[in-house]
Amino acid sequence: MIEATPTVPYLCLRLDLDPAELSTLMMEAKLDAAANQPLEPGLSLSPVNPQMLDAAIRLVQLLETPQDIAILAPLIVREILYRLLSGEHSRRLRQIALADKQLQAIGRAINWLKWNYSQPFQIDTIAREACMSPSSLHHHFKSVTTMSPLQYQKQLRLQQARRLMLGQGMDAATASYYVGYESPSQFSREYSRLFGAPPLRDIARLKSGQEM
Repeated sequence: MIEATPTVPYLCLRLDLDPAELSTLMMEAKLDAAANQPLEPGLSLSPVNPQMLDAAIRLVQLLETPQDIAILAPLIVREILYRLLSGEHSRRLRQIALADKQLQAIGRAINWLKWNYSQPFQIDTIAREACMSPSSLHHHFKSVTTMSPLQYQKQLRLQQARRLMLGQGMDAATASYYVGYESPSQFSREYSRLFGAPPLRDIARLKSGQEM
């Protein structure tokens, strides 16, 4: 800003958006999520309408009465978020809220896989854990991790098997069964694909590197 002066200062208010709060307001106001809509720009400008300006001024004025901030500030922030959801930036804010919910769901799926990587892969089970449909889980999981849930589970298994062979001295067959593989040959193929060499050769290479 180049036009501000001590007598005519430039005043700015920044409000960090809480996706969880946006999601709650959307449910309370019965606003539909902006699913399957083109993404809105991450930055946009627009004039402030009188209602929004009034809420912003009331929020700033709470600085004059600090004892009221804890009680009144959350109410005014909710009002501002509601007016944003009801205005021209509504679709973008709904996308932010939806993205947060999706990330939380994918996080639940990833956590489940980390604790159950040795179990047989069942997309329906993981989808229930994430509270998503199997097709939606597959789509959003890949957009977050760049892998399908099955590929992610395989990588978890192979990395754990590598640690067992390197750290505990397990042979390849035992490690493969321990992490959930039923076929040692399939384990060897997928291990080679991920680490660039069969298990015995890879572990020998790693151990020789440690000795050096």
